[in-house]
Amino acid sequence: MAVFIVFLVIFLLLLCISSALLRWNEVRYRKKGLPPGTMGWPVFGETTEFLKQGPNFMKNQRARYGSFFKSHILGCPTIISMDPELNKYILMNEAKGLVPGYPQSMLDILGNCNIAAVHGSTHKYMRGALLSLISPTMIRQQLLPTIDEFMRNHLSHWDNKIIDIQQKTKEMALLSSLKQIASRDSSSMSQAFMPEFFKLVLGTLSLPIDLPGTNYRRGFQARKSIVSMLRQLIEERRASKETHQDMLGCLLKSEESRYKLTDEEIIDQIITILYSGYETVSTTSMMAVKYLHDHPRVLQELRKEHLAIRENKRPEDPIDVNDLKSMRFTRAVIFETSRLATIVNGVLRKTTKEMELNGFVIPEGWRIYVYTREINYDPFLYPEPLSFNPWRWLEKSLESQNYMFIFGGGTRQCPGKELGIAEISAFLHYFVTRYRWEEVGGDTLMKFPRVEAPNGLRIRVSSC
Repeated sequence: MAVFIVFLVIFLLLLCISSALLRWNEVRYRKKGLPPGTMGWPVFGETTEFLKQGPNFMKNQRARYGSFFKSHILGCPTIISMDPELNKYILMNEAKGLVPGYPQSMLDILGNCNIAAVHGSTHKYMRGALLSLISPTMIRQQLLPTIDEFMRNHLSHWDNKIIDIQQKTKEMALLSSLKQIASRDSSSMSQAFMPEFFKLVLGTLSLPIDLPGTNYRRGFQARKSIVSMLRQLIEERRASKETHQDMLGCLLKSEESRYKLTDEEIIDQIITILYSGYETVSTTSMMAVKYLHDHPRVLQELRKEHLAIRENKRPEDPIDVNDLKSMRFTRAVIFETSRLATIVNGVLRKTTKEMELNGFVIPEGWRIYVYTREINYDPFLYPEPLSFNPWRWLEKSLESQNYMFIFGGGTRQCPGKELGIAEISAFLHYFVTRYRWEEVGGDTLMKFPRVEAPNGLRIRVSSC
């Protein structure tokens, strides 16, 4: 009996302390003019609930407080906006007191010069340097031939095998980008580079807790390894005096370019290219395979489009820009996959001064999470929004409508959008013209905070 009383007292004491901490944290952020909402625990806020419940957390908070509310997630006091009109305003008005507000772990690991971390004239300059590497001319003359050769080789020897398409598309996205950046040098460094890069990605999605064993610490150490490898490659390129027709070659030809970058900026630019394309290209490719398997009519239409392209080619002939332009249904499949799977849930901004938004006063230094996920399922924009219907995108107006945030918006719209579409299109071209597949079964998918199959997504592949 005495033991029970002791446990009861301890339980009640912990309950009182917890209640007091929650109350203190709410009072701490109860400033005049802030939108309604809850702030959760000190330091951790509501991060656990946000990551575990995902979209349900957002829906529950919106039901209680409306489409503009406060919270404390990913280590920062944050305003969450789920209002389409307001989201459009925020994305289009970066110069008016708003700058990128990505989590500290992402900024630390991707580098101070990455395009997501800079703003104003520096962002304009770095974005210009990036766009010069992935311009339509560069895609046509250099990048697409490299992508085609890579995809042709990467997808060979899959016949009569059970493969994890998640792992294969991850490798594909990273190695394809490495090939575009470092051409033949990529082969010698890929095996050492790949595991470090995967640790880097996990680190950017973690709390910035610098302790042994944390994803943040592992991600930061992985960045150091990657920087060392890239720095060595740059030194070898300069010493060799050879001309290389790849992205790194263009970055090192500073005397011929209007964008003259330091070595630190070059390295962060390369990491940015690898990181930004990796998640979207790999996950969209995996989910396209999943949706095509589940929707035979869509697969039939897609295969018909690609077989028509191959009819006019010899087996060894690559696809070119004209072929890409003819892939209208393929583009529709990519957009519908991105919409339905919601590869990107939203974007973060940070206030540089106290500002008014939606009738509320937002303090300086707060994050604003432009949460765009729910727009993808708005029945007014997308009739039968939970249906996989690529045909809806064949109307050109849908791709250009005001609330289409699949690839970001405003001055921060993804600069590599067309390059990413070219990579996924090339992958689908060789996959659907060479193979048929069926799911092995038993693999589950998670949709938040990242789209992934925790145990892989296995398929049995056979030749057409």
